[in-house]
Amino acid sequence: MLKALFPGSFDPFHNGHLEIVEAASKLFEEVVVAPMRNTQKGTPLFTLEERKQMIADSVVHLPNVRLEAFSSLVVDLARELGVDVIIKGLRVASDAESELLQAQMNRKVAGIETLFIPCSSESSFIASKYVRDFARFGGADRIGATVPGPVLVKLKEKFT
Repeated sequence: MLKALFPGSFDPFHNGHLEIVEAASKLFEEVVVAPMRNTQKGTPLFTLEERKQMIADSVVHLPNVRLEAFSSLVVDLARELGVDVIIKGLRVASDAESELLQAQMNRKVAGIETLFIPCSSESSFIASKYVRDFARFGGADRIGATVPGPVLVKLKEKFT
């Protein structure tokens, strides 16, 4: 059984993330989406539990996707879950540099491979930071095209 792990802070989960999950769900028998607390990104907008629930509600149409929140090294979670590969989405060329270095480190230290899935041009501009900023500064009602429905509901609840 081929299994993939898609880790990220997902704060919030947006349509670019969903696109990657949907693509991975066609390539692998099981995809584990793993929201985490990324201390390099400051205070999160949503708790880990809130993010996990929003993602679960957004991927309900994908029966081979499950969630696993974590706060350890990604490679340790990958080993614990017995996944074959880590999935990373690429929006633009500049994403590739840091993601490639991470992938090489993960391979060298833990022997786990990384598969890069590019976003379509319709999703390549979407970033959680921009979604948060729009919602925070009065634009929650205008970002419906960038996030799944369950996430939009939570953003509106938080900011309107």
